[in-house]
Amino acid sequence: MKESPVVAVVCGGPSAEAEVSRVSGKCVAEALRTAYANVSLMELEEFVGGGLGAEFADVVFPTFHGPPGEDGTFQGFLEVQQIPYVGCDVTSSACAMDKVIAKQLFRSRDLPVADEVVVYKRDGADVGAQRVVNTLGQDVVIKPSSQGSGLGVVFGKDTAELAPAIEQAFAFDDSVLVEQRIEGKEITVAVLERGGNPEALPVVEITTPEGSWYDYEHRYTEGLADHIMPAPLPEEQYRRTQEVAVLAFESLGCRDLSRADFVVPERGEPIILEVNTMPGMTPTSLFPDAAREAGISFEELVALLVERAVSRKS
Repeated sequence: MKESPVVAVVCGGPSAEAEVSRVSGKCVAEALRTAYANVSLMELEEFVGGGLGAEFADVVFPTFHGPPGEDGTFQGFLEVQQIPYVGCDVTSSACAMDKVIAKQLFRSRDLPVADEVVVYKRDGADVGAQRVVNTLGQDVVIKPSSQGSGLGVVFGKDTAELAPAIEQAFAFDDSVLVEQRIEGKEITVAVLERGGNPEALPVVEITTPEGSWYDYEHRYTEGLADHIMPAPLPEEQYRRTQEVAVLAFESLGCRDLSRADFVVPERGEPIILEVNTMPGMTPTSLFPDAAREAGISFEELVALLVERAVSRKS
């Protein structure tokens, strides 16, 4: 057992994904206790509201899903407190969480992305729907710009559906990203920093029952989604998803870990959809599965991430 560092695993918060965050937190805390003697699992409000800081914890392992823990807000609090923490910093967290900004950064590196229209609540759903039809057509994917886990995502297939679907997405965010829908395999690539360089882990294909997709329910309910590793892609597409995942990691300024989601058509370039800077750590989560496929146990993974954070303290 290592007597230090003292690790605080922080979860929960007001996010719509708080309950899943608590599952991730519990899994991480249990795994870390196999290596460290002093590991606490804490709610966001307890950690922040209790005035706990550098005197309490040597390092923080955030396990949030969604804002305010995944969007740079909590990371900013830790920076002020001068507490090292696992994962991406304030800027990269904020940029990745905002899908509109993230796509601009991906384009700056010439990464393959889908065409899009951004619709703002102040302009109204009807005006936005007309812009979408004029620019992209009717077969689109509608996403709140700053949510995760598929929350608020709606597929539109005709003009009559678009305005109600955009209005539904406005319940989660004041801006909505509408993208051209591309048919293909759902693919994800985890990126892990070991040593000084980001490394793409084995590529994973996500499959769900016919007529469904990898939404919130299918992500976090055991048995509703299969993770196929390594993903059965042609060699060129397989390598390209790994290459783009690392380039996306670098374009956002990520550190420690990320997970890039793609749709991969039957032929041609894989299309990057978004990057998750705080991948889930639940029993059904993709990042731990990819790490295990690479020969890294869950216990080794979380300890590696803590050691990287501790090394930044000096």
